[in-house]
Amino acid sequence: MKDNDSAIAPVGIAVSTPDAGDPGTAKTAAAKGPDTPKAAATTAGTPKATTAPGTHVGRGMLLAALGVAAFSLTFPATAWGLEGMGPWTVVMLRSVLATVPAGAALLALRVRPPERRHWAGIAVVAGGVVLGFPLLTTLALETSTTSHAAVVVGLLPLTTAACSAVRTGARPSRTFWIASLVGAVVVIGFAVQQSGGVPNRSDLLLFAALLVCAAGYTEGGRLARHMPGWQVIGWALVLALPVTVAGAALALSAEPLELTVRSVAGVLWLAVGSQFLGMVAWYRGMAVIGISRASQLQLAQPLLTLLWSVLLLGERLPPAAPAAALAVLVCIAVTQRTRG
Repeated sequence: MKDNDSAIAPVGIAVSTPDAGDPGTAKTAAAKGPDTPKAAATTAGTPKATTAPGTHVGRGMLLAALGVAAFSLTFPATAWGLEGMGPWTVVMLRSVLATVPAGAALLALRVRPPERRHWAGIAVVAGGVVLGFPLLTTLALETSTTSHAAVVVGLLPLTTAACSAVRTGARPSRTFWIASLVGAVVVIGFAVQQSGGVPNRSDLLLFAALLVCAAGYTEGGRLARHMPGWQVIGWALVLALPVTVAGAALALSAEPLELTVRSVAGVLWLAVGSQFLGMVAWYRGMAVIGISRASQLQLAQPLLTLLWSVLLLGERLPPAAPAAALAVLVCIAVTQRTRG
């Protein structure tokens, strides 16, 4: 069967199976004798209850939404980190620190390394969401405001859906694509308005970040159907550890360092909230409801980031924000009612 981007399998008719904890089942199976066909023996137990598909979808939506909420604080936290550290220091430290809880969990639970066939995908996750996206966006934020960066990165749902369609063979409906494109147009309108109609260096960095992040999201969502989401990001962090440790050592020796409350808090949130816990919830949510559908929840991320930019950084909210918020929320509603 061709792999697609939905992790929800069709619900079939429940088939009774013997339950080791059910004495009646055990006795029935024993009475059949060793020569009794397995299929006949398994009909003796009580059918197990199955979870309704709607419950899975609701849980997947909640997990993906929690991931988006965590990601919406990434740019403000990065801006805080840049107040006392250089961009390379911020990026490398966040990854090294995120590896601590991830690696500790892998060791404590004695998780076996993934199968060989999964390592290529994990490498894409490491290159996209552990190294590529954080580095490109952090460099962009040296000269860009968080609100401007937020609306440019708002194109991520569309790029993720497109990457998913190419990678997994998914075929979202025409309505899905139309709503996604409308949301993208709204985001582009924000970006053009804020940059004066001329893309600058930070915009180019952000557009490059979109591509590598979409690839990392797609591979992570696919892998999360074979292993828990926290293991996907955990092994990606471990795989990138030699690069991030060496990079952190070089950056700390070359860039200025001023440990303030805001810079430390920013890097800690990037490590624990954005890089680890947010990715755990996000990948699990994508595994449940599908990569394309989950990616559309990120249409709300720029608007949340705009809010945090005002509350945490004192930036002025663009005048068109309320209208854009309404348009984006309509797009989300449409995409969630279509079959991703």
